[in-house]
Parts: sequence; structure tokens; C-alpha cells
Amino acid sequence: MSEAPHGAPIKTPGQLIAAVIAGFAVPIVIIILLVYYVDSATRTGAGTDELSVQQVTERIAPIAQVSVHDANAPRVYKTGEQVYQAVCAACHASGAAGAPKFGNSGDWAPRISQGFDTLWKTALSGKGAMPPRGGTSPDDYSDYEIGRAIVYMADHGGASFQDPPQPAPGAAQGASAAAGAAPASGADASASAQAAAAAAAIAAIPQASSAPAAGGATQSADASQAGKALYQQVCQACHAAGVLGAPKFGNKDDWAPRLKDPMDKIYNYALHGKGQMPPKGGSSAPDDQVKAAVDYMVSAAK
Repeated sequence: MSEAPHGAPIKTPGQLIAAVIAGFAVPIVIIILLVYYVDSATRTGAGTDELSVQQVTERIAPIAQVSVHDANAPRVYKTGEQVYQAVCAACHASGAAGAPKFGNSGDWAPRISQGFDTLWKTALSGKGAMPPRGGTSPDDYSDYEIGRAIVYMADHGGASFQDPPQPAPGAAQGASAAAGAAPASGADASASAQAAAAAAAIAAIPQASSAPAAGGATQSADASQAGKALYQQVCQACHAAGVLGAPKFGNKDDWAPRLKDPMDKIYNYALHGKGQMPPKGGSSAPDDQVKAAVDYMVSAAK
């Protein structure tokens, strides 16, 4: 019994030649295609914009940058919108971490009902997930600029607040000095922010004349008006918003423990200072006008 013969795939010289050519040509074509594929990506070596003036300048630029400005030049305050975009939008644009969403009247209504002073104080001292001053420092944005941002956000949420009074020249420097002297990390961050606010407020106080009022100062209608005027000039810088724990004007709860002391003692605090409050609130007003201002605040808290 014989086996069937096996047939070779290449039977003619032409087939042999074709097989040899294909054995060389196919790998070469594959290699060429692979090289073309690898080389088709954009090069970043010599001959590209890596050697352009702009690219070279960026690579050799120093890491540290020096910014020189005139410390005595008048400060240009940011608008409420600018502060919002730079600081507040990170949370308030989307309502992250429970922040009232920008433009959402439903979110802002309960906040607006508390009044501008309360919102301002909350922004400066922090609340919940919001750090004091939105995580900035008094050197970055002043209390006045923070207040402008609050007005901008609240007004877009249905309020009709007005911007706070612009601080007098020198207030910003006072705030920066207080911020540098006070601890600014951990549990002391809120105290540092309040100290800066108080320093800015005191620096903005106009100095009253030390000359007594004509006709003498007595507890009369004239003295009452003088007390009100001094409060508006000096005392409201801290007492209007309750800065640094100052008893807030018209707030009976704040004033109740103070009014347990005799009036002579309360006068003494106002004249000679107590805690963060400087003597006479940082003014040079006569003693009788300071007492009249105390009487004005006390009467509003009864």
C-alpha cells in the first residue's frame, strides 16, 4: 500500500521568484508603515517652537517675582464684583458647602433679613465651613472691600443694601499693622480678623476738637445732641456692628451685663479704655462729650 505524493506549493520558477520578492517586500512595507505612524506625531525637539523667544524666556524666567509699589500711594479699592469673582465665587457661584447661591433669592432671603451689619460681621469672623474673610487676609482685601462684596451678592439676591462708608486714608495701613501683630492661624484667625477691623475703624476716626462746647457741657438737649454726634463720629465704628465684642448699639442683651455696673464705672471705661477699646474710643473729645455719648448709647439699650 503506497502513500499519496505530497505536492509542493512552489512548482514553477516564477512562483519561486514571487515568493522571494514577497518575503522581502512585505516586511519592508510593514516597517515603513510603522515608522510613518510613529513619526506622524508632532515633534517638540529642535526645529519647533521650543526654541522660540517666548518659550526660551519662560524656561529661564526666575521663580521668584518682585513687585514694587509705593506704600504711600492712595489705595485703590476693589469693587464688590471684583472681590466676589476673586474670592467668593468659589463657593457662592454653585452653593457649595451650604453657601447661599449667587442670585438665588430663596437662599439669600433669611440672610438678608438679618441685616447688612450681621452679614458683614459673619463674613469677617467666619461661620460654618466659611473661613474668616473667605480665607483671605486684611492685606489682601480690606474690611471695606469685603463689605462691598457682601452688598454685591446680597443685592443680586433681592436686597437693596448700600456700600459701607469708604474708610479714611490710613485705615488700610492700620488694619495691616494689626494683622501683622496678631496671630493669624488656627483658633486665632477670627480674633486676628476682628482686631484688623477694629484697627481700621479706629484709624478712620476723625479727631474731635478738644475745646469744650460753648456755654458748658450739661445733660441737656444740647449735650444729648453732642453725645449723638460723637457716637456717629467715633463710637459707631465698633459699636454699630459689635466689632471685637463691643456691645452693639440698641442691643439690650449686649448691654444688660454692662448696665449692672454703676454709671461712673461705665464712664471710666469709656474715658480710660478697656480691653481692645482705646481711651475715648481713640478720639480727643472732651470728657463731658464722651460721657454724653455713653448716655446716648445706654438710653438706646434700655
